Amino acid sequence: MKEVYINKISKYLPNRPISNDEMEEKLGIINGKTSKGRRIVLRNNQIKTRYYAIDDNGNITHNNAQLAKEAIMGLCDDDFKIEDIQLLSCGTSSPDQMLPSHAAMVHGFLKNGNIEINSPSGACCSGMNALKYGYLSVKSGQTENAVCTGSERASTWIKSQIFEDELKYLETLEDNPILAFNKDFLRWMLSDGAGAFLLENIPKGNNALKIEWMEGYSYAHEMEACMYAGGDKMEDGFLKPWSEYPSHEWSKKSIFAIKQDVKLLGENILVKGVDSLKKAIEKHNVKPENIDYYLPHISSYYFKDNLYKEMVAQGVEIPWENWFMNLSKVGNVGAGSIYIMLEELVNSGKLKKGETILLSVPESARFSYAYALLTVC
Repeated sequence: MKEVYINKISKYLPNRPISNDEMEEKLGIINGKTSKGRRIVLRNNQIKTRYYAIDDNGNITHNNAQLAKEAIMGLCDDDFKIEDIQLLSCGTSSPDQMLPSHAAMVHGFLKNGNIEINSPSGACCSGMNALKYGYLSVKSGQTENAVCTGSERASTWIKSQIFEDELKYLETLEDNPILAFNKDFLRWMLSDGAGAFLLENIPKGNNALKIEWMEGYSYAHEMEACMYAGGDKMEDGFLKPWSEYPSHEWSKKSIFAIKQDVKLLGENILVKGVDSLKKAIEKHNVKPENIDYYLPHISSYYFKDNLYKEMVAQGVEIPWENWFMNLSKVGNVGAGSIYIMLEELVNSGKLKKGETILLSVPESARFSYAYALLTVC
């Protein structure tokens, strides 16, 4: 088995940062009324700015695959050219289409010859699953390098036009139609962007990070869907897919909109998260107090204090001073968040040889969690 190193990290955030007061202008006002939930959600998540692949004239500037391609180009220079990529592994929650795969579309934009591609599906953990595929490929000697990405273009999934037909339909049923909170909630949470890692089997440069191990855990065997798109949840928790609805109901029910069961999220995301964290660090005999940098992907600062309290309750407390996050500046970029977070930490100049970094990514879709321990070389 080979050792595996993250030798380069790149990010791509489209256009300019968007403030809280500009969000509704960018995404559109639904049914002529400003959202009642917007200020509550923003007050809780404490995100100040985020990025959208939408310019100031309302034009779409990039699709998801193009965002990932731009992040990958940031890895390339005279020492590592785009034609040197042996494996491309791309994760996202918001692919541009159901088929072809996301990685195939990214490869199509790169135009860099025959390479192996991989497209893990899912939500936030898809970015970590993309990383693990590349990690295992390089570790096993199948390839000498791998480029892994996490990216999202959520903005077009949450624009007002997605919900217009549903609101028109509701107007025929009631006097005061409003968008359900499980759909409105995510409009003020999600952001666009992409991050990319270059993995190689020897360390290079001044900021190489050795991947010590990666672990993943799913709780789908005991939990129903919490965040979903392309279907609707029945009262018994069964997720009915879009393909079982007549086409005229797709827009009436906003079937393809992304939705969040907020109650289920609040009751389980932290408890299951710390349970999985405990499993991972105990398996590898890691003491939480010895982790120099803890990078938790959280969707909202609302969860930060309670995550810490749950760590204390389960005996895996990581000291506050070792936490590193950039959610307030870049927003929740889903599968891309952990890439963008690590890029900022590496470029901060803070890292010292021998320090450890724990990447922690939850996924509320049906409660999955992924972890990676890195050492600064």
